[in-house]
Amino acid sequence: MVTGRPDINQVLSQMREMQSQVRAPNSPASNIANVGEVEGVQAVERADFAEMLKNAVNNVNTLQKDATQLAQSYERGDEGVDLPQVMIGLQKSSVSFEAMTQVRNKLVDAYEKIMNMPI
Repeated sequence: MVTGRPDINQVLSQMREMQSQVRAPNSPASNIANVGEVEGVQAVERADFAEMLKNAVNNVNTLQKDATQLAQSYERGDEGVDLPQVMIGLQKSSVSFEAMTQVRNKLVDAYEKIMNMPI
């Protein structure tokens, strides 16, 4: 068995764990943050859109750098780096970049629609 290759059972268990965190009522992923009671009304901390966008871009950048490093290691013939691992890394990078591009396109479209609204 080749080391470094992702095990399908491990990947499935990670996906199930993420799914349970999203569905859990008190998890940080599904409950943004209750910051307390203000005269009987619960105040909710708002997610900073710019910070979320910055994190998404950084995540895509990290995936692309990792995929490039894997491909270069494979080309050099380094031990422990096999072709399926490189291809999976490159596909993750490609899919994440495409998703980010689609989100950007939707944001630009929404902005244009808002700007064209009559006052």
